[in-house]
Amino acid sequence: MQPQFIDSTGTFGAIATERDIAFTFVQALAAELSGGKVELPGFPHIVMRIQRVLSDEQTDTSRIIRVIGAEPVLATQLVRMANSVALNPGGVSVTDLRAAVTRVGIDTVRTATIAFAVRQLREAPTLRGLEAQLGVLWRRCVQVACLSFVIARRLTAVIADTAMLAGLLQGVGRLYILTRASQHRSLFHDASAYQAIERAWHRSIATALLENWGIAEEIVQAVQESENYELATRGAPGLADVLLASTLLTDIGDPEALPECVNESKPLQRLGLDVPSCQALLEESEQEISALREALG
Repeated sequence: MQPQFIDSTGTFGAIATERDIAFTFVQALAAELSGGKVELPGFPHIVMRIQRVLSDEQTDTSRIIRVIGAEPVLATQLVRMANSVALNPGGVSVTDLRAAVTRVGIDTVRTATIAFAVRQLREAPTLRGLEAQLGVLWRRCVQVACLSFVIARRLTAVIADTAMLAGLLQGVGRLYILTRASQHRSLFHDASAYQAIERAWHRSIATALLENWGIAEEIVQAVQESENYELATRGAPGLADVLLASTLLTDIGDPEALPECVNESKPLQRLGLDVPSCQALLEESEQEISALREALG
């Protein structure tokens, strides 16, 4: 029997119970990680099938198209992404799935697949009542992905499609925690406690998920380091620098905090970004970011 500490209002008992639930939840996360049983609950079967196909080194374009074609909504989204301003700078539209896949490449196929899966999750009965939290989380994921694409293409030799995928996947651990916490709604009563769990666990969970999905080691490593703002890298800026910078710029929130953030941020400094260039980057890439945001949903 769990200990109860009840005063005349029942307050101490409620606090003790919530702490017990949080502790039990963290224990469950640890057990899932150590047991290698980390899979996103509620992800559509088609998504997992596409992930397996994309991870197969023997896969050819025809097989990818057959699998994606089995889900018309996803196929339509891929064609729409291929025709977006960001991915179609020449303005030449494509109308069929093969041409779209050829244009956008494997990493963007993965990105579109994750976006499709999250849209399905939004309608899951188990997440009913958590639409606001899921919406905030997804908008953050999309913003990090869009900024990663723009920063990679404009400031580095990193492949922009790979950066966009890494940006979207940076929040997948948070998404996992949210779906699991949906079974323990009292966790949301204490926002600071929930955020502490999220901060402590999301990158480890993301790493396990991405390894299960066969995501490239470069992306897994960048996601692991995506909040290590003291990370010291050598040579030309790489994917980790791009993801760190886009995460930082997304999470700043208050524009007035930008100067202090830039002055203390090694990733931004390595990318040659000061306050004016950060502001210029955001302004000049607004159309690209808006087009990508719309395509990802």
